[in-house]
Amino acid sequence: MGMRERIEAAAERYPDRRSAIMPALLIAQKEHGHLPGPVLEEVADVLGVERIWVYELATFYTLFHTEPVGMFHLQLCDNVSCMLRGAEALLAHMEQVLGIARGGTTSDGLFTLSTVECLGACEMAPVMQVGDDYHGDLDIARMDALLARLRMAGAGVPSAPAPGA
Repeated sequence: MGMRERIEAAAERYPDRRSAIMPALLIAQKEHGHLPGPVLEEVADVLGVERIWVYELATFYTLFHTEPVGMFHLQLCDNVSCMLRGAEALLAHMEQVLGIARGGTTSDGLFTLSTVECLGACEMAPVMQVGDDYHGDLDIARMDALLARLRMAGAGVPSAPAPGA
């Protein structure tokens, strides 16, 4: 079943097709890896909704990516709770270890480093989301161990060039 058919099937579960925008974006992102303009337009066309509605949701929620991201998208919370518990130092450490600044992707395409406003897991501060998984109570040692595990998980997977490379 293609992307359009999966979006149609998702839309059938809602009384209003506009309500299916988020599931449709998840389907499209899984298919394409990210959501460039033409994909957003296709989602809107399949659902028969205004393109701006699709664009607004795709750019508001941090789970959607309008630009390519690495195999592992590291999203570090930098809200108050995480900041007070060391998120700034963790960000600086990751930038140094990975050799990229926030918003960048490593040259091997393995990691993209971002900060997000809030992950809603203050009890685990500082917390970072990698894909669908949350990693909390982070410090430098735990961060290094996590990055090592992710590198091992990505080993053997053909590397992709970083966006814009």
